Amino acid sequence: MSEKLLRIGETDVHVEGNGPDTIIMVHGFPDTYRLWDGTVEALKDRYQCARFTLPGFVGGARREGYPLEDIIGLINAIAAQVSPDRKIILMAHDWGCMFAYQFYARNPEMVARVIGVDIGDPRSLRREIPRKALFGLLAYQWWLAAAWKIGGRIGDAMTRWMRARMRCPSDPAPVSSTMAWPYYMTWFGGYRGQVKAFNPTCPMLFIYAKRKPFMFHAQSWIDELKSRPGSEVHAFNTGHWIMLADPAGFNGLVSRWLG
Repeated sequence: MSEKLLRIGETDVHVEGNGPDTIIMVHGFPDTYRLWDGTVEALKDRYQCARFTLPGFVGGARREGYPLEDIIGLINAIAAQVSPDRKIILMAHDWGCMFAYQFYARNPEMVARVIGVDIGDPRSLRREIPRKALFGLLAYQWWLAAAWKIGGRIGDAMTRWMRARMRCPSDPAPVSSTMAWPYYMTWFGGYRGQVKAFNPTCPMLFIYAKRKPFMFHAQSWIDELKSRPGSEVHAFNTGHWIMLADPAGFNGLVSRWLG
């Protein structure tokens, strides 16, 4: 099956693959839908894969902050279009986890399985994060929030500097301060109070990286997740972008778990 391109609102949705079940893939910062190229190649013989670039992450995008409910609504519209009669599988990384988890929290009846990569439930992390990790998290997130607010050449330079500090292996060409809107919206734009607890009752695969300054999940959350039938937790000896650092291991694990 060749790739189909759907237009939903202002968003291009790339749909590829065969199979009765649909995986909707949501990327994070500072990536685009291309983050999932290798994963789609590994899964498209058995699954329909739908992916998109988050608003504001497309080259030349206008500087705009998007409310959480807007992104949840976008995922809902995509699910209705690509899998109207069956539950979807959600696969998400980084900021994509925030949006996918909040979609699930509002629409659990639409989701058959969840695959989360390197980001756990934010509410449990907030309760348990060590002080040193909290300072590190605030430092880079507030830097990027400031980059979005400043915008222009200075904001772009700040964003690209932080991308280099993160050692992000994906394509640097599209990176600009317009991508940093989730950081600004979270800390200064009204996301707080809208975030619901994420406690999936469907099976979940959680994959996290060990080689990073601090974890983005609470230990109690993954301990509880491990106890649920059908759910698994796996650590990789890589950095944050596991699907790029160890594509064979990542795709093999996802394929086995889904199968």
